Amino acid sequence: MNKKNLVIVGGGSTYTLGIVMSLIAEKEALPLNKLVFYDTDDERQEKIAKATEVILKERYPELGTFEYTTDKSKAFTDMDVAFLQIRTGGLKMREKDEQIPLKYGVVGQETCGPGGMAYGMRSIRDMIELIHDIRSYTDDAWIMNYTNPAAIVAEALQREFPDDDRLLNICDMPIAIMKSYADMLGKDVWDLVPGYFGLNHFGWFTKIEDKEGTDYTEVIKEKIINEGFVPTDEEIANDESWKKTFAQARKMLMDFPEFLPNTYLQYYLYPETLAAKEVPDNTRARQVINGRQKRVHDQCRHIISTQSTEGVELTDDVHGVYMVKAAASLMYQMNEIYIVMVRNNGIISNIPHDAMVEVPAMLTRSGPRPFSVGDVPTFYKGMMENQLAYEKLVVDAYFEESYSKALQALTLNRTVTDVEKAKQILDDLIEENKGYWPELH
Repeated sequence: MNKKNLVIVGGGSTYTLGIVMSLIAEKEALPLNKLVFYDTDDERQEKIAKATEVILKERYPELGTFEYTTDKSKAFTDMDVAFLQIRTGGLKMREKDEQIPLKYGVVGQETCGPGGMAYGMRSIRDMIELIHDIRSYTDDAWIMNYTNPAAIVAEALQREFPDDDRLLNICDMPIAIMKSYADMLGKDVWDLVPGYFGLNHFGWFTKIEDKEGTDYTEVIKEKIINEGFVPTDEEIANDESWKKTFAQARKMLMDFPEFLPNTYLQYYLYPETLAAKEVPDNTRARQVINGRQKRVHDQCRHIISTQSTEGVELTDDVHGVYMVKAAASLMYQMNEIYIVMVRNNGIISNIPHDAMVEVPAMLTRSGPRPFSVGDVPTFYKGMMENQLAYEKLVVDAYFEESYSKALQALTLNRTVTDVEKAKQILDDLIEENKGYWPELH
């Protein structure tokens, strides 16, 4: 099996150590010759990278080369695959995305509602520039993008790079939910096969089977309704935000029992309830700053100072393993099934062909081969078409520098729906995002 060269774009992310541990755990599936971190923030990346040097020395000594850089030519030359995980504006701007809508009683969330629009408008410019940069050094590397908000980013990239068949948009949320299902069943998540349809952060599981064809869908539904939705992951189980999320997932299933919902649907189905639960001075961004970011940076400082990982709890995670396994399937013709984003082209037959949908696909050397879904029921079709119109209008607003399109987008979004609120929120977002957004007219 030929070893590959991988670049992680956004090397300073707090998720990077989890990806590194996942590369180590899956090194037989995706053996590496070279690993490179690339980030525009040298100081933030260096902390993660210096710790990674120690981790790799201890746990991946057979790796040929590890480097970290802010130089695009060093990062993208001779690469086989790139993982993209950037956050334009950082957690500081995420906090603004969450706080501004809450001023008006509207959900404050990084990928849903006005916050998602703000983050999306910031991400598009950098993502387009990044893809052009990568392609200036390599035509055939796989680019696996999981930068949020993935739906808006995927729509923009589809327009800018319509013929790039080695650019794949992918999200870890479906596999994270499936991990909870697997825990309920006492099974390995990689032995489960999903039926699924939707848009990113806006979809439904139609079926959960194992590879022998046993259907566990109704068992999972009964367990969630009767026993609650309690993940076995200790960090998530003890996180108040995630506790609320999984409690709301149970309510969604009870209200609409036909399919198993993606947890992000809570923001669209119960927007007033979710907004009322948020504390503006302690939104999710602040919790991440005080929680995961502090923990990861403390771990890095300890590893760097002791030049050892002894006593430091480092584990692979489902997020990282998902990316690694999916990359291996693409490059080594593994033909495994993963939920990814692709152009619809009739996969969901009763929504527009140009929609970027999220569905199961077999990942092959020639790209994803999605499975047909057919027609979806009226309620789900209506929900999706509303959300799709919002996403397209956000991207229109970016490319056309249109205030009107941005206002239309927010007005359509189920977390807002009120024009006057949409205007107030949009005007505040424009003010806070000066220098990040195009100037809207």
